[in-house]
Amino acid sequence: MSILWSLLVFSLLILAHELGHFLVAKRVGIRVEEFALGMGPVIARVKRGETVYSLRAFPLGGFNRMAGMEEKDADDPRGFNRQPVTARMAVIAAGSGMNFLLAIFLFIFVFMVIGLPVDKNIVGRVEPGRPAALAGIKPGDKIVAIEGVAVNSWSDIVQEIYRRPEQDITLEIERQGERLKVVVRSERDPHSGVGLIGIGPSWERQGLLKSVRLGFSQAVAVTGMILMSLIEMITGKTAPEIVGPVGIVQLVSQAASFGWINVLNFTAVLSLDLGLINLLPIPALDGSRLTFLIWEGLRGRPIDPAKENFIHLIGFALLMGLLLLITYQDLVRLLG
Repeated sequence: MSILWSLLVFSLLILAHELGHFLVAKRVGIRVEEFALGMGPVIARVKRGETVYSLRAFPLGGFNRMAGMEEKDADDPRGFNRQPVTARMAVIAAGSGMNFLLAIFLFIFVFMVIGLPVDKNIVGRVEPGRPAALAGIKPGDKIVAIEGVAVNSWSDIVQEIYRRPEQDITLEIERQGERLKVVVRSERDPHSGVGLIGIGPSWERQGLLKSVRLGFSQAVAVTGMILMSLIEMITGKTAPEIVGPVGIVQLVSQAASFGWINVLNFTAVLSLDLGLINLLPIPALDGSRLTFLIWEGLRGRPIDPAKENFIHLIGFALLMGLLLLITYQDLVRLLG
């Protein structure tokens, strides 16, 4: 299931990214010869109009093969290379743009379907097999006191449980008008050391307009966090923490263990990460191609394609080497 979830996440991110390139290329009149999801041998293909749509064996990638990107069709009037600089920049930037839109859509969907946690002293979720479930606590129970201390909000509940790791905690609850006392043996969180019993707050679904506003603000906040993390890693303030496909599979698996909504949230964050990283001026990434196009616009003439392709080739080789190194580190970490 972890691999299946990961394949779905990877495929969705790649499909959105390549679809961005594809739609804008079609919009500006570029002839797209093939739209491919995946890399390697072709599993299935179908031709619609002038474009071949293909599904390939390895899901870690995808591409648009456009006219004018190879020497054989360099003179095609509908080729990528024959378009104005602004049109080509729009095509290149559209991949990351679609990743940003995907993240916003996923956030909006989560706010509409699940909503936001409510700061009330009512249990919304009880995790199976955890202390609260074993003690008989149920969703809908209202916690009115913990160890004799009155609690009126979820924040109060969290505060009282957090400071009592690995202790027997007496909870006074209301259930269908009846008051009960339940003793729960808390756990200690291995990372933070706080007490946990395996419960979550109740949630309220949000309306469309509020969900749209929250979706945009969430995307902006997460993008800001990613940018700050990148800046801190580049400046040496924090140690680099990079994961490859193996590490992402593990993270998707962890998200899936808490439910499909967590997978959607994680996918949205990954989509923002992918969109942002692709805009960095690193050879072989979209950001590098945008840099060359900006330079072309400033100098008024195109850069030698052979030199540009050589730089992208070197960048691609370095990225593949980095990916192999990161994958090795992921495997070492995973295997202990």
